[in-house]
Amino acid sequence: LPAGSVDVVFICDVIHHIEKRPAYYQLLARALKPDGRLVIVDFHKQPLPVGPRPEMKIAREALLAEVQAAGFRLAREHTFLPYQYFLVFQAGSGGPAPAGLVLYNGTIHTVNEKQPRAEAVAASGDKIVFVGSTAAAKKYVGPRTQAIDLKGATVVPGLADSHYHLSGVGARELDLNLEGITSLAGFLAAVKVRVDRAKPGEWITGSGWNEGTWRPQAFPTRFDLDKIAPNNPVWLTRTDGHGSVANSAAIRIAGVTRETKDPFGGEVMRDSKTGEPTGMFLDNAQGLVGRHVPPDPPGRLRKELLLGIERSIRLGWTQVGIPGNSYREVDEIRELYQEGRIPLRIYDAVRGPSADTRRLLKEGPSIGAYDGRFHLRGIKVSFDGAIGSKGAALLTYNDHSTSGFLKWKEEDLLPMFEQALRTGVQVQVHAIGDRANREILDIFEKAFRNVPPAQRKIAEPRWRVEHAQHVSAQDIPRFVKLGIIPSMQPSHAISDLLFLKSRLGLDRMGDAYAWQSFL
Repeated sequence: LPAGSVDVVFICDVIHHIEKRPAYYQLLARALKPDGRLVIVDFHKQPLPVGPRPEMKIAREALLAEVQAAGFRLAREHTFLPYQYFLVFQAGSGGPAPAGLVLYNGTIHTVNEKQPRAEAVAASGDKIVFVGSTAAAKKYVGPRTQAIDLKGATVVPGLADSHYHLSGVGARELDLNLEGITSLAGFLAAVKVRVDRAKPGEWITGSGWNEGTWRPQAFPTRFDLDKIAPNNPVWLTRTDGHGSVANSAAIRIAGVTRETKDPFGGEVMRDSKTGEPTGMFLDNAQGLVGRHVPPDPPGRLRKELLLGIERSIRLGWTQVGIPGNSYREVDEIRELYQEGRIPLRIYDAVRGPSADTRRLLKEGPSIGAYDGRFHLRGIKVSFDGAIGSKGAALLTYNDHSTSGFLKWKEEDLLPMFEQALRTGVQVQVHAIGDRANREILDIFEKAFRNVPPAQRKIAEPRWRVEHAQHVSAQDIPRFVKLGIIPSMQPSHAISDLLFLKSRLGLDRMGDAYAWQSFL
């Protein structure tokens, strides 16, 4: 080709077939016009459901390095393809390409020990291309660059939350939100507003209430709700999601009576004298009433996700881990990624044991889809309840007649865990009480013994115990021995502070939220 005669060279899915690529790039640089572009689209290196085998592919970082070594500079990167990178280069290396965004004259916290603070940062697409002084950042400013003078303001990296119910955040914006109410009277008043607007017989649903902030600290009852909603069925979930209260209308629809037996892994709370249900349903018992709540209308899940995404970005979250959802939600998330409506990075785990977990174990993990933004490689198991709703499996409660309950049996979990080891799926298990933590460590240990490292897809699988709130001191070293991550949430310590002494007793509070001991 004559020198300087070509506007665009577009190479799609075949760059890995080209031998002597450095010399080839030199020929392309000669043929391109001064403002010409070289565009390369190809598959990411990791295993994917489409494209050539990993050993045939070139990693994005490796390709970027060899093209830049040939005298090109990266002008732009597109991120809308789920399994491929899309790089646009310009010939000539006379200075860096203008960035899309430059923040300057501020205090940038980098979380880099070698350069903990800086004055400016520049980004192109979804990549940070410069961190340093305001003076040096000016070379990244072009005619289309968004340059923002911070005037001394502070910038921190995007926040990541490893335990984040994304659709639940959106649902909270759509439903009756009972968070922050500090009394039973306030709780009933908020519910009555919704009841007064409802049609006869329409279900009233909501969530977020926490009796720990009330005086006295007592669960609401069916009889409390009957005073404001004698005709509409009411179903309201506690802030932890592990307990819900129903009024008499909802209980009648569910057919629950004093003769109804507690399901495995759940409890119908009852009056100690009459044996009648009080209206509180814990963990697996929630299904007795919850299954009668009308299904969400079409489009509701998408709306929840979009609201959750918008709120998360607004508050500074850039990466979240979803601890348990369904393939129905996974499919909705994938559609939103394809439409370019999710700027978040998401690490997803499906809830199990279930048909969804069987599908994941059969198909295997999906890693790095949508330009590295979406990973589906986890299974979430809810093994016990919560301390607030008195369902956490403790060795003993100080203020409750039972010791909580486990929601699954070993024979339900062990085969699934063993298959997860063989397929490279990470397991996350909700375990709050000291009894639940001890028993799940026992099951983990059996799975690891039955599937030794040589038979695993990932030799050190980095499985997690979600919450690990109340762990006996003798069990803490087992986390290290087994290589288990205690995935703990500080917000639970703050909320549980209101009733922890009542639940555990003063002598056992030292085993709660043992961050320093784990470290």
